[in-house]
Amino acid sequence: MQNFTVPQFIDVEDKIIGPITARQFIIMLFGFMLMILFYKIFDFSLFIFSSLLVFAITGMFAFFRVNGMAFHFFVLNFIQTLKRPRLRLWNNEYNAMRIVEKEIEDNTENTYLPPPPKVFSKSRLSELALIVDTRGAYKGNK
Repeated sequence: MQNFTVPQFIDVEDKIIGPITARQFIIMLFGFMLMILFYKIFDFSLFIFSSLLVFAITGMFAFFRVNGMAFHFFVLNFIQTLKRPRLRLWNNEYNAMRIVEKEIEDNTENTYLPPPPKVFSKSRLSELALIVDTRGAYKGNK
């Protein structure tokens, strides 16, 4: 039998430039491009203020981790959590009404009924378990 090496650290990102990963490089590149745009658009004092803000935000998105998870994934999960309803209620009457509607709908259509499920006796189940346990060496009573 051939020996295969199993990858050990599949959750570690590949480093491309020193200790910086590709994801971090792209995020920082986007931030620096935004700073260049701010330099062209704003006057110098507003450029300094906005560049410091963008530098801090891109640095946080690139390098900060929350519970071992990248910060941008944390922000996405946080936004999804905020969009979900805080209180979930089960309306039994609504479910019962849907079941009745489904039964009425099924009765009006001529649909094929599946065959009833096979019912095995306890002795047949124990025989099947023995076949499985012996990996097919025991063939059963046929």
